[in-house]
Amino acid sequence: MSEIEIRDDRAAGRLEAVGEGEVVGHIEYFVLESPARALVPVHTIVEPAHEGKGIAGSLARELYSASEREGIPVAPLCPYVIKWAERHPDEAPAADPELLAAAKDWLRAHPGRF
Repeated sequence: MSEIEIRDDRAAGRLEAVGEGEVVGHIEYFVLESPARALVPVHTIVEPAHEGKGIAGSLARELYSASEREGIPVAPLCPYVIKWAERHPDEAPAADPELLAAAKDWLRAHPGRF
């Protein structure tokens, strides 16, 4: 596979990995506004034909890079992003428990969103 481009479609809540003109993976997320602003990844999906190529890790890394650039934390609910963050503590600061609780509350209040 050629280069993977990562693009952020903030309006749709998708961080997408694009290769050879097609989306080969993505992280679905939302932006929590209260009690503080945070990026909240909910699902990471890589198309089966592209699994095992490091795409999910590249998406997670870009999510944390975006949070650092924007000065807002990540409150991960996605199991993959949680595991990735545990393996990369130098790139993925631990999530604030209050933000995680608020993110879970938001998700319960919006059952059809994800």
